[in-house]
Amino acid sequence: MTSTLWTARPIEPAALKQLRDTDDAGRPCLPYTDTEGGEVLRCCLRRSGTGERIALVSYAPLRRWAAQTWAKPGAYDEQGPVFIHADECEGPVERDGYPFARPGALRTLRRYDAEGRIAGGRLLEIPEAATEGFDAALAEAFADPEVVLVHVRAVEYGCFQFEVRRP
Repeated sequence: MTSTLWTARPIEPAALKQLRDTDDAGRPCLPYTDTEGGEVLRCCLRRSGTGERIALVSYAPLRRWAAQTWAKPGAYDEQGPVFIHADECEGPVERDGYPFARPGALRTLRRYDAEGRIAGGRLLEIPEAATEGFDAALAEAFADPEVVLVHVRAVEYGCFQFEVRRP
């Protein structure tokens, strides 16, 4: 059994409700039935199953965090595509380890300060001991007292995977 030192956070329910209507680029949500399964769902931090109704929406995680904290990320604000369930879901289930932690996959851990500016980052090739690899990389990030937020992204497409906040 593995455990994590940090909490991987999905997209918050209030944001999901908005995204299921209009995404962060101002486009309407266009749900469809997933015929193959395997899409990375940011609402419940798991992969989709065949036949589930999902949507690909534009999401601006730093912008939404900044609106809650009054940070001013300026040019560091960005948005990108994420998959979510088209309808309300139960959210993440209790799990061992971090979501989407396939050994060998490449992730960037982008660090942000309290103003929403990038405060560094690093590349992580997920090791066989994935939980321990993430724990160490996140401990390194939060060792800097200026870091309040870390976004984990896939290297291949730059997709947002999940966020971790300073406890």
